[in-house]
Amino acid sequence: MKGFDITTHKLACFGGAGPQHACAMAKALGMSKVFVHRYGGVLSAYGLSMADAVHEEQEPTAELYSYGTTPQEGDHNKALLLDDPSAKSREERLDHLTNVACDALVKQGYSKDEIIVEKYLNMRYQGTDNSIMVMEPGSHDVDILAGEDKSDNTATTYGEAFSAHYQREFGFELEGRDVVIDDYRVRAVVRGDTPTACKPVASLGSPPAIGTTRAFFETGWEEVSVFRMEKLQPGHEIPGPAIIVQSISTIVLEVGCTGYVTADGDLEIDVEITTIDGEEEIGSNKEVVIKEDPVKLSIFGHRFMGIAEQMGRTLQRTAISVNMKERLDFSCALFTADGGLVANAPHIPVHLGAMQSAVRFQVEHWNSGGREGIREGEVLVSNHPQLAGGSHLPDITVITPVFHEGKVIFFVASRGHHADIGGIAPGSMPPHSMRLEDEGAMIVAFKLVRDGKFQEEGITEILMEPGKRPGNSGTRNLRDNLSDLRAQVAANNSGIRLLHQLVNEHGLATVDAYMKFIQKNAEVAVRGMLKEFATTHGSKVHAIDYMDDGSPIALTITIDKITGGAVFDFTGTGPQVLGNHNAPPAVTYSAVIYSL
Repeated sequence: MKGFDITTHKLACFGGAGPQHACAMAKALGMSKVFVHRYGGVLSAYGLSMADAVHEEQEPTAELYSYGTTPQEGDHNKALLLDDPSAKSREERLDHLTNVACDALVKQGYSKDEIIVEKYLNMRYQGTDNSIMVMEPGSHDVDILAGEDKSDNTATTYGEAFSAHYQREFGFELEGRDVVIDDYRVRAVVRGDTPTACKPVASLGSPPAIGTTRAFFETGWEEVSVFRMEKLQPGHEIPGPAIIVQSISTIVLEVGCTGYVTADGDLEIDVEITTIDGEEEIGSNKEVVIKEDPVKLSIFGHRFMGIAEQMGRTLQRTAISVNMKERLDFSCALFTADGGLVANAPHIPVHLGAMQSAVRFQVEHWNSGGREGIREGEVLVSNHPQLAGGSHLPDITVITPVFHEGKVIFFVASRGHHADIGGIAPGSMPPHSMRLEDEGAMIVAFKLVRDGKFQEEGITEILMEPGKRPGNSGTRNLRDNLSDLRAQVAANNSGIRLLHQLVNEHGLATVDAYMKFIQKNAEVAVRGMLKEFATTHGSKVHAIDYMDDGSPIALTITIDKITGGAVFDFTGTGPQVLGNHNAPPAVTYSAVIYSL
């Protein structure tokens, strides 16, 4: 991820020379804290000495963990009537892997009493391809430094833990689906030295120096005190400028910096930084107005783009089709509450800006005509080029609202090319198609997820609908369609998590304000470019080109030199052709945005 404000973090430095430049670098970056480990010069070796000793064993399987529906007497044999059909064999196989893993560590000289065993099942829903490695409930996989327990404390069974993990990853559940086990996995661990939280210490003031020397800083030559790290005690304060020497590194405290020796013997340095306030309190009610800060604008811009890119990585990881997993024919984007584009990861150019039309159509559609509106836990899907802001039918757009305190604050969306959604020919892009329905299933507006439940039956019916027309077929690869749609929902869900993190860090008002600042900044940049273009090439330009059948594509651009506004006029372009070479409004808009 990118787009984090480094001024709110500590600069950790290591190596023999790193601490010599840390204070100067922190000043240049606007960071007010520097951390120098007592063994910074040999930190990698020190880290290796503290590492856990681990031996893993994993074994593939293909066992049923639980049924999607409760078996009825007479419908199955007695073995299938067990609530947990793999319980006995599971315990036997996990015990076997445990013995193998523990024996491997014992042979390395560790005692069995030191070994911690972590057991996992690699689980998935029957008929899906996305498995999740689930830790045994009650185990405690703890992130030592963060103090975070990574196991699911609320689960009492593997099944409950799997369901909770799946809900977090994909944002929905699959009801009535069997759960299967793909792998057994055991980790035998001997914990290394565990770092403890550093306790505060009383100040001992400044220690005596072992000497002085002259050093050159930005302020010029300075007479600086020299200290030896080994003689410093917890609580000592060293004002800069100063030099602290030790056998493995040298630490330089610049002018305006103060070093504090911690209880562990490390050095924390306060760096004097001039900060710029980005908020202003006005009015009798002390209403906070967010002022645009150019540095924060860049940070938020990168953060928004980073979220969209992370959505893309999630989609690539969880999709199964060649189109999305390998060809990367998808795009992910963030939108304001009214559907305005904020950040579109640079995936597919034709999607750039086009999804805005799709999101705005869904917002208007579900909130008008007496319809039910958009509720939390729902995910929308569409692909219609003429009515719903689509590009072509194989590009299916999945849209998820982002809620905060019961209100929609943003939208996230992913558009992916599905290899087949029915129609008169495999691939759903027949060169001889004459009508839109020739290319497959048409989705104007459908709720793919309702109340946190994936609507598999409903979307399957839509994808198979083209087969009811003579000469047409429903989707020829329903399994890939459903898996990739789940992947798109998962991608959106990852975007929602990251946006919630951002709101928790900075507050909704700030995040919302910088979304609008970014949109305004983009507008100003484009208007400036158009003014410059008009000055160089004139305020009116015209071009015309022809398709293979002779149909003209004409464009006249009229630019206002004062405002930088422009009108893209396609008057003179030929009418729709009887074929599949027509550009719907969203694609035309996308082409204009891409050219700018």
